[in-house]
Amino acid sequence: MTLQLHDLTLRGFASDNYAGVHPEVLDAIAAANNGHQIAYGEDVYTARLHEVFAEHFGEGVEVYPVFNGTGANVVGLQSMLPRWGAVVCAKTAHINTDEAGAPEKVGGIKLLPVETTDGKLTPELIDREAWGWGDEHRAQPLVVSITQTTELGTAYTVEEVRAIAEHVHARGMKLHMDGSRISNAAATLGVPLRTFTTDAGVDVLSFGGTKNGMLYGEAVVVLNPQASEGMVYLRKLNMQLASKMRFISAQLIALLTDDLYLRSAAHANAMATRLRTALEAGIADGSIQGVGFSQKTEANGVFATLPTGVADRLRQHFRFYDWDAANNEVRWMCAFDTTEEDIDAFVAALVQELGA
Repeated sequence: MTLQLHDLTLRGFASDNYAGVHPEVLDAIAAANNGHQIAYGEDVYTARLHEVFAEHFGEGVEVYPVFNGTGANVVGLQSMLPRWGAVVCAKTAHINTDEAGAPEKVGGIKLLPVETTDGKLTPELIDREAWGWGDEHRAQPLVVSITQTTELGTAYTVEEVRAIAEHVHARGMKLHMDGSRISNAAATLGVPLRTFTTDAGVDVLSFGGTKNGMLYGEAVVVLNPQASEGMVYLRKLNMQLASKMRFISAQLIALLTDDLYLRSAAHANAMATRLRTALEAGIADGSIQGVGFSQKTEANGVFATLPTGVADRLRQHFRFYDWDAANNEVRWMCAFDTTEEDIDAFVAALVQELGA
């Protein structure tokens, strides 16, 4: 029996998590579903997953599938730190704003957030909190965490990641990357995944899949085994060890096969570009008034400001989130299944509400 409770025509721009599962990923889950496989990661799919990640990130990398992004970040960061360690991150970082205190409360990790204008850290910004080594009264800043792409929709260039890695390593620190939207970054930069991770000096990566067409699951990828310790134990004690791990691994394999990760992310990015371009054209010809942009559109998100009241009226037709309600700033996210018709309908609805 097929149980379908939702309206298939309902579309939204609140989050790429709103999208369903990519058909190729569903096929991979179905293919892994028959027969028995050893539990807790001793299955053939997880074994193959290690080979696939080595192809994309280099030989010697270690891969640990987990349930979700918060788990990946907490477990990955824990493996990089002693009990007295702290993490420097952007104030807007997901680990600082949207994980309900999990790094602090579950991971026992002190966060040292830094104010940024675009969600991106720089060596100079890092140094605002990277100090006090040897001071017994201060949590020791031993890891820097950057997000690719950032929570503000911007992307670090290869050169920016490399500069941060060199700066961090010169101070005896390690570099973590929250890659919940790493595929969108790869599509934006037009380079292989390892170019702005392994080759650029990232030590540990949280590899995201849920926002790019997976049903569930992410992975902690240890790019530099010398920078991480105890992952096999930390994953279990943090309740991130899946008994039927083959289903996470199968999804990740599908995502990294035949460039599915890149095709899906590139499409989502293109839809965000289409949205921004349409709005910019309307602003230029005067048909759209009162709309501004608060960040560059470098991936699959558009950050904009609207006249008072417009967002609430527009939300009656398309769901999306306020980013900074005090300044009428909103965030519109596109996904692998966003269509050109979705974008055009959204723009038309916005124009109508602006006129109202």
